[in-house]
Amino acid sequence: MTPRSALPLLVKICGVRTAEAVEAAIAAGADMLGLNFHPASPRYVEPGMAADLARRARGRAAIVALAVEPADAQLSALRSAVAPDLWQFHGAESLERIRDLRAVFGLPVMKALGVATAADLAAVPAYAAVSDRILLDAKPPKDAAYPGGHGRAFDWGVLAALPPGLPFMLSGGLAPENVGGAIRTIRAMGLNLAGVDVSSGVESAPGVKDPARISAFIAAAREADGV
Repeated sequence: MTPRSALPLLVKICGVRTAEAVEAAIAAGADMLGLNFHPASPRYVEPGMAADLARRARGRAAIVALAVEPADAQLSALRSAVAPDLWQFHGAESLERIRDLRAVFGLPVMKALGVATAADLAAVPAYAAVSDRILLDAKPPKDAAYPGGHGRAFDWGVLAALPPGLPFMLSGGLAPENVGGAIRTIRAMGLNLAGVDVSSGVESAPGVKDPARISAFIAAAREADGV
């Protein structure tokens, strides 16, 4: 029997940019909604629009503010305008920077780490010690304009190098067609998969969420999780 966590798997829909996407994700049962504040991303959302999206989602799903190596001033402005439930840092933030931001802003932190080989997992325990959640994503192409998996999956087999009890969320190339297989594969390795995160895999075009694909993704994740 495939091992599973005692807690239900979290499902995060990242890069939502419209009220329609927010409503579709919540109706389908998303636990977390990601708002992307990195200007180079096709999923970037202006803080004013993000504030409206956050109001729609508040109390119905956790609001995650994604930033890349942000200045304190940017985070202060986002906290005032959007009032996120947690930060997601997706750049090359140091351990010390994560620790400081968590203390200064008083919000939980999800740290994203890029993975291509087992060697990339060496830093995970240290970041896990200063973060509330760890998100393992595919490393971006070398010429990429912004971080993230860019719709590409990495070899999930390399995750065997993780400490078995360390909880993490998975991203990178996930889609309705493969998320169930990813969950079953990783759980069969005896790892503590706490959640899955998707962005481009539920889009009809870059930055355009497809309600049918959102619903299919969440349904496939729930089925694989045994819910």
